Amino acid sequence: MTSTTDLTTVRLGTRPSPMALEQTGRFAGAFRTRYPQAVLDIVEIISEGDRHRGPLAAIGGKGAFTRNADRYLLDGHVQATIACAKDVPGPHDRSPGIVIGAVLPREDTRDALVLPTGQPVTRLAELPPGTRVGTSAPRRSALLKALHPTLVQVPIRGNADSRLRALDAGTLGADVMIAALAGLRRLGQEHRASEILDPAVWLPAAGAGTVIVEHRADDPATGQLLAPLTHTPTRILLDAERAALATLQGGCLTAASAHATLDAASGVVTVHAAVLDPAGGDPLYACASGPTTAARAVGQEAGRQLLGAGAARLLGRPA
Repeated sequence: MTSTTDLTTVRLGTRPSPMALEQTGRFAGAFRTRYPQAVLDIVEIISEGDRHRGPLAAIGGKGAFTRNADRYLLDGHVQATIACAKDVPGPHDRSPGIVIGAVLPREDTRDALVLPTGQPVTRLAELPPGTRVGTSAPRRSALLKALHPTLVQVPIRGNADSRLRALDAGTLGADVMIAALAGLRRLGQEHRASEILDPAVWLPAAGAGTVIVEHRADDPATGQLLAPLTHTPTRILLDAERAALATLQGGCLTAASAHATLDAASGVVTVHAAVLDPAGGDPLYACASGPTTAARAVGQEAGRQLLGAGAARLLGRPA
C-alpha cells in the first residue's frame, strides 16, 4: 500500500546565504532520511534584510529577515520556512497563522571575537581603546558598552560570509567584529574565533544556536510531517526562552537575553534572563526554574521578575 508520504511534496523556503543553505541542507538530509519517498523542494527567498544596506532598525529590525518568507508561506507558495530562531520575531510579534513545526538540535550559543586574517590572537579585553568593534545587535552593543566602554561599537550589515570578507579586505568599517560561534562553524570558519566569549558574562541571545522550521497553522499535514523531526530537549529550551521574550514584549531590537538550561535527570528547566541598558548601565537579571512540562510558564516567570524589577524603563516603555 502506498503511504501518504509517497505522494507528498513539501516546498521549503530559505534565505540564499551560505549559512542559511548549510542549515537547510542539514534539515533536508534529516527530512529525506525519514521520508525517502517524499519530495522536498528548496525555494530560495531573498529577504528585505539581505537587500538593505542601512541600519536594520530602519526596516523593523531582524524581522526583515523573515517577512518575505512569511509572505511566501501565508500565500501558499511554500509549505514551510527555515530560519535561525534568534532572527525570528518574538511570539507576540509573529505573523498570525504561523507556528513552529520542527526544532533542530541546539548548537553552540556563544559569541566569538573575530579578527582580520593574519592578526595575532587576542581577547576582547586586550583590544586597545578606540578599537572599532562591528556588531548591529542591540544585545551585543549594550554588552560592549557595559563591559568594554573604551571600545567603539560600529554597526555592520551583510551576511556572515560577506562580513568576513569585508573584515579581511579592510572595507567593513570595523577593526574587529563579533559573530555567532555556531554561524562560524556552519561556514567552516570556526578557526576565525580569536576568543570565544564566556556566556556567563557575554549573555547569549534568546534562541541562539537553534534552527527552526515553521508552517501555517491551518496546514496540519505539514505539521505532522515536521513534528517527528523536532529535537525535544531543544524545543523545551526554545519555548522557555521565547516565553521570557514575549513576556517582556521584547523583539529583535531589544537589548535582552534569555538563556535556558535543562537538567535531564531532574526534569527541570532553568531560565536566566536579563534586560540590558543600551547606554551601558547595570543590567537587570532574573532566574526561574520549573518542570520541563511547564517550560513556557518558567520563561514567563523570568520575564515577570524582570518587569517587576523595572525592566520597562530599559525597554523604553512606560513603567
